[in-house]
Amino acid sequence: MESNQPRLHLWCPDILGSRGGIQVFSAHFLEAVKSICPHLTCDVILEHDSERNAPATSPPHTNFYFSGDWRPGLRKWAHAEKLIRLGLKQRPKLVITTHLHFSIAAYMLKRIAGIPFWAVAHGVEAWNIKRRSLQLALRNADRILAVSSYTRDRLLAEQDIAPERISILPNTVNPDLFQICGKPEYLLKRYGLKASQPVILTVSRLVTSEQYKGYDKILRALPRIREVLPNVHYILAGHGNDRARIERLIASLNLTDHVSLAGYVPDEELCDHYNLCDIFAMPSKREGFGIVYLEALACGKPTLAGNKDGAADALRGGELGVLVDPDDVEAIAQGLINILQGVYPHPLLYHPEALRQRVIDIYGFARFKETLASNLSEFFNGANPTAHSAAMR
Repeated sequence: MESNQPRLHLWCPDILGSRGGIQVFSAHFLEAVKSICPHLTCDVILEHDSERNAPATSPPHTNFYFSGDWRPGLRKWAHAEKLIRLGLKQRPKLVITTHLHFSIAAYMLKRIAGIPFWAVAHGVEAWNIKRRSLQLALRNADRILAVSSYTRDRLLAEQDIAPERISILPNTVNPDLFQICGKPEYLLKRYGLKASQPVILTVSRLVTSEQYKGYDKILRALPRIREVLPNVHYILAGHGNDRARIERLIASLNLTDHVSLAGYVPDEELCDHYNLCDIFAMPSKREGFGIVYLEALACGKPTLAGNKDGAADALRGGELGVLVDPDDVEAIAQGLINILQGVYPHPLLYHPEALRQRVIDIYGFARFKETLASNLSEFFNGANPTAHSAAMR
């Protein structure tokens, strides 16, 4: 242990075994912290990851702690005990939680030991909070990092939090993982498609609690789209307990030959799936931000999203894509038709390299590090994390 170095605790749901938005954000956050402050001791405490999946090597001055081997019914309490116990033992200079539900334990630690804490607010978990203990914890957070202005505005409207204590740290994308290429031949064969066919793609968990993602609306829009583009094909990637209902909906709309349910897409195939499509569409209405939009844009793909949530931040109010009413099936259908026909009045959509460069300029990892560094600089004994960040670029 590097006892003479300042410590930071990073509390995350998981990083190693999932590609949900919070998990991807958490992994980027850890990478950014280690790049900005390479000599900072960072203790990463993970609720759902198991020690069996621990990385063979860890970044210097980084320690991982796991609670994922506990049975689900006991895991929450065992993990909370670990957070408090390690906090009291190690006395970090700062605790940062990448999910709001850890904020209660962080506030307890602050009450007991005076350790400041920050919390990251993503989306639905930060909206309409009724739990009094969580409301109290957030009022006492030293800083809240919201991934979008939409989430920040919701917190300010719904909770008693001083505006100056909420900063915006947008999601980021790794352009090395998401690049422009042609439609992969192996995926064309897998889905029985021709390279010339227009393909719409959605990547989302298919769970009953997340039907707000908008894949139902795209399915209902497909008959209208097929009137203009008869050979259009929709690929819905993801898995979950909503699949059986989706299959019934597809059958009821006579779309069986026009929709592929891809199931879980492994990381090594995700970029290829983005490149298979001609447009990425997820007209959600409860998105805190939506990392998948950035991934599609980094592959140079025109992107359609809803205009009622944090997706408007991700697409910069329409600068990077098309925003539609997520409840309006006709608007969704017409937007997709116009984009696929190349007549939507937004030239950037039809210049993949320029679209990719624009999203990297706005949301690339260098910008993410700059923003995080400016937030961290006051915490580490006069060190200048911004300088570290510049040196690492």
